[in-house]
Amino acid sequence: MRAVVFEAWKTFPTLKDIDKPTPGPGEVLLKVAGAGACHSDVAVYKDFETATAPPQLAPSYVLGHENSGWAEELGEGVEGIALGDAFLVYGPIGCGHCVACSRGEDTYCANAATMPYLASGLGRDGGMAEYIVVPARNLVPLGDADPIKAAPLSDAGLTPYHAIKNSLPNLAGGGKFALVVGLGGLGQVAVQILTALTGATVIATDSKADAMTRARAHGAITVESGPDQAAKIREITGGRGVDAAFDFVGIAPTIALASSVMATKSRLTVVGIAGGKYEWSFFTSPYESTLTNTYWGTIEDLYEVVAMYKAGQITPDVEIFAMEDALEAYRKLEAGELSGRAVVVPHLAH
Repeated sequence: MRAVVFEAWKTFPTLKDIDKPTPGPGEVLLKVAGAGACHSDVAVYKDFETATAPPQLAPSYVLGHENSGWAEELGEGVEGIALGDAFLVYGPIGCGHCVACSRGEDTYCANAATMPYLASGLGRDGGMAEYIVVPARNLVPLGDADPIKAAPLSDAGLTPYHAIKNSLPNLAGGGKFALVVGLGGLGQVAVQILTALTGATVIATDSKADAMTRARAHGAITVESGPDQAAKIREITGGRGVDAAFDFVGIAPTIALASSVMATKSRLTVVGIAGGKYEWSFFTSPYESTLTNTYWGTIEDLYEVVAMYKAGQITPDVEIFAMEDALEAYRKLEAGELSGRAVVVPHLAH
């Protein structure tokens, strides 16, 4: 079968023929419907090396941690899954028996350091291929919803949803304001989730005009980048600041921007993993304002994301690529040339 393989550090992936996998006990073989290309993939093959990467990410393996597909073959002991049914794949794979994993919170697995991989597509063969094998536990039913457009939701939907869900107490009640910094794949979905789940006024900011246009279409008030960016955001809130902010970039300037517009008793969640740092001061931080971070989400969260998708509350912006064009999807992702989330459809005719 054809697959996009990460073969060496600091090396662009290759498109090659590999053996079709076979499901083991407790696993399911999926015929891949769609696989999303994510900036995390780029970081793995472009930025990391042996000295800086978790050992579980060492090559080689098939990329792709945003996956959907149809059940093709069941491994030993798997029951309750009908062949041909469509599923979204929960990517993280923990030990399965620690406290965090018992909550479906595999991203915070207590035994992650001893696991041979972190997730499907992150240390273990992912979905940038014609077929993928995943644990049956990690399959979330899609019903009759379109599995191709759903693929990015396993990260670009789940990650903002988990961050927003944790912040809902800050947005409960009238007159609340939410800020979304960075309107890439995750930020665009975040605007939709905030609009659907809260009555808050959603403020969104990005350096790209087309990204802000799409955010406005989903109900956000947008503020363009510039020296008076923070002042404009505060003006929208009547000078009080925002009650919850979500930074989907994670560099020092974006963290500083969000921090500068927080209200008393607010919550800032840094979601983007760009490694930015922030200097905290008692005298410049609003009282009882929380600065935190999150990583991915839980299996339960993904069920709720799928429910929102099926209800039409989340509509991912996607750009479709055939398997033979998968490397072009990654090239465009690196170059910032994508208008939506790149989704590779392995069984689409070239």
